[in-house]
Amino acid sequence: MGAQIRELRQRIRSVESIKKITRAQELIATSRIARAQQYAEAARPYSQALVRAMEAAAERARLDNPLLEGVEQPRRSAILVVSSDGGFAGAYTANVIRQSEALAGLLREQGQETVPYVVGRKGVSWFTFRGRELGGQYVGFTGRPAYADARRIADDLLEAINTPSDEGGVDEIHIVSTHFVNMVSQQVRVRRLFPIMVEDVPEELQHAEAGAVRSGQGGAGSGDGAGNGRPERTDVLPLYEFEPSADEVLDALLPQYAGNLVYTALLDAAASEWAARRRAMKNATDNAGELQESLTRESNSARQAEITQEISEIVGGADALAAAGSE
Repeated sequence: MGAQIRELRQRIRSVESIKKITRAQELIATSRIARAQQYAEAARPYSQALVRAMEAAAERARLDNPLLEGVEQPRRSAILVVSSDGGFAGAYTANVIRQSEALAGLLREQGQETVPYVVGRKGVSWFTFRGRELGGQYVGFTGRPAYADARRIADDLLEAINTPSDEGGVDEIHIVSTHFVNMVSQQVRVRRLFPIMVEDVPEELQHAEAGAVRSGQGGAGSGDGAGNGRPERTDVLPLYEFEPSADEVLDALLPQYAGNLVYTALLDAAASEWAARRRAMKNATDNAGELQESLTRESNSARQAEITQEISEIVGGADALAAAGSE
């Protein structure tokens, strides 16, 4: 009986230590979520201005850029998978990988070869363990991404799409990342970054209420991310004058646009990662508390049983002594 009580007390101490760790992780994640949201909010005005400027340039450009026109029958596609560097985030990385595999299967059914570009140590480990060849791997910054990290990823993706598929390049670029909805809800989204689908706008309708740039699956200012483009604009594009020409301005804006797309996706994913980690650690803390209470009750029951047995032994001994004395 004494050995059982010692074992239970040791388990209680171990659970208490785990509970302290998960509670600390929960508090850290809670503080990081607010900061990640602030970074995402700070990047939004620039993103909106960049998209509007690119829309205006696209209205006047020749639209013969490979990032805009694409190919009729794409043969290879790059999939940017945004996972996490650390653990303790529940099913965050598993959900992203599941969606990326579903997208890869769909593209293969269409006759395309897929090339994964993976962000985060967890995702890289998953792909390398299965012997998958990676087009690029980027680790060490998912919790707090910087624009330099996003631009490095975007440069690799742009180099791939500007290279013919026969020479190892790609025809399309997709991204699978997690969108932060609120503290308790995060959604994995699949979007096509490039090529951007552009509709020609008649000269007399320029600067009118209909925007020119639409994205196939989440490009410039996309709406539903389902491949049908976003709804027509109801606002009026600002008047721009382009020097030296709209084509050259668009060529300069597209790399900036790609870097900004990746950066905003990383910021959104960072907030989602911290939210998922906070929820997972809160659940772990609650479970540890319940287990601790259960072990404490079990330990108390064992202790009470031991005390009852000792009392019974004492009473039995006293009765035996009394019986012996009476004889």
